[in-house]
Amino acid sequence: MTVISPIDICIFLQYTHIMTILPHPLSFEWDKGNSNKNLKKHNVTNQEAEEVFSNEPLVVLEDVGHSKQETRFQALGVTSKRRKLFLSFTVRKNKVRIISVRDMNRKEEVVYEKS
Repeated sequence: MTVISPIDICIFLQYTHIMTILPHPLSFEWDKGNSNKNLKKHNVTNQEAEEVFSNEPLVVLEDVGHSKQETRFQALGVTSKRRKLFLSFTVRKNKVRIISVRDMNRKEEVVYEKS
């Protein structure tokens, strides 16, 4: 008999919930007016932001406080070069629309490391 631990169930539920949030195939839409905002403000390229969605672990939570007009999410993840990033995003017309991206702060790193 296979015994499934609570952490296995949590990981499975987190994974299946993320899969229902993110469109398939994964594609991105960038606001032309804000396309360089994250580079100028936080020195993060659009490519780095997109890489986070292809690497594991990816921690995604609904951003209830900012979900007034549309559902928004927050994500913690890493780039291909292992840079730890925090992202705010929404999904519009089956495309991920990144609102903001920056390096994780210390509290976010602690949360991410526990995932």
